[in-house]
Amino acid sequence: MLKLLITAVLLATAITVSAQVQSFQFEGVKRKFLLYLPASYQSNPNHSYPLVFNFHGGGMSIAEQMLYTRMNEAADKHNFIVVYPSGIKQDWNVGFEMSYQKGTNDVGFVKAILDSLKQTYRIDEKAIFATGLSRGGFFCHRLAAEMPDDFAAIASIGGPLPDSVKYYHQGDKKVSVMQVHGTADEVVKYDGKTNAYASASDTYSYWAIRNGLAGRKESMKVVNADKKDDTSVTIQEVSDGNIAVSLITVENGGHTWPGGVAYNIGYPLGYTTRDIDINEIMWRFFSKNRKH
Repeated sequence: MLKLLITAVLLATAITVSAQVQSFQFEGVKRKFLLYLPASYQSNPNHSYPLVFNFHGGGMSIAEQMLYTRMNEAADKHNFIVVYPSGIKQDWNVGFEMSYQKGTNDVGFVKAILDSLKQTYRIDEKAIFATGLSRGGFFCHRLAAEMPDDFAAIASIGGPLPDSVKYYHQGDKKVSVMQVHGTADEVVKYDGKTNAYASASDTYSYWAIRNGLAGRKESMKVVNADKKDDTSVTIQEVSDGNIAVSLITVENGGHTWPGGVAYNIGYPLGYTTRDIDINEIMWRFFSKNRKH
């Protein structure tokens, strides 16, 4: 769904990549992921670190997701571990274009990664989070529904609630959710798609109701820091102090990672807003919404 011009990224940015590719057999298939430890990890042996899963979009590689989102920089700044799992055929089972129940067992794959990382690294089990782009964002909603005991919060970029997640999961366990979406997204529509996924606003409402936040007073903030482009950002949030649900709407924004590098080819992705750095906003949301 999204293809990056990696050579241009590497030439244009002085990125030092120190992530490790790891692999293991899962249900008879070799699966892999990239793991990035923040610079402070080795020098701080008594500290447990938050963990962020970062899921690529459809058709993307884990290296592309890592370079595009620049999350390693945020990991160094805020001291968390990042893992970039790789989907089979660069895809995730989100319940449309693949059988939700009989398709790839990606939830089991994530559980296996998490179990392995807990055994090997110093993971703060109250601070496990997930983010992703497009198909990876859709998949984050599935993880919130199916693994609420593990994930404290998710942040989906351009991937609202799949119909299948809503249909198969009616549990009442709470997970904080951030949905980020551009109104001019031509790849995944802001207003949703019949028999596939909800609108961004309906996704926000669904998680607010499921988390027992419906009827609470909402906060609203409009951001337009960069007058050089045609985007603006509205941040809508409801919280009870323990659980929060947030909708970040990028007016005239495309199918892009806000604040991410703009090296992409082959798709009409639209504007990448410079009004916000979604990694910073996401991390503040995650850090406020740990498990208690």
